[in-house]
Amino acid sequence: MATADKEQLITIPMVDADEAHTLVSSGYGYLDVRMSEDFYKGHATGAQNIPYYVYVAPQGREKNPHFEEEVAALYGKESHLIVGCFTGTRSKLASSDLLSAGFKNVRNLQGGYRAFLQSATQQPTNDEQPSVN
Repeated sequence: MATADKEQLITIPMVDADEAHTLVSSGYGYLDVRMSEDFYKGHATGAQNIPYYVYVAPQGREKNPHFEEEVAALYGKESHLIVGCFTGTRSKLASSDLLSAGFKNVRNLQGGYRAFLQSATQQPTNDEQPSVN
């Protein structure tokens, strides 16, 4: 099966920011797939960071070739995970890759960390100001 066909068959479960807060507080892991420098500028409490891209530059991006293995080193394939980036685009790609790799309980954070900060259940603190992707 071609990669494009495989991607079309994968349905990525989505979660909005308010539901993500509830799920994280009930035991879901939060996997932040932004670059490390963005993660350290602010992130969800308890989040783990595994960058989806090795680098992002005007001339292109390179996916972290060990992404799935690095996630598997922290989480089991049955772990319940919320996957987020800044806006939700990169985390959607990461969620798709994780589902393809056999992770069963992955949900993409719709609107990303920005929406998570702006949701009704949490407001940003001074050290949690969003950074640009």
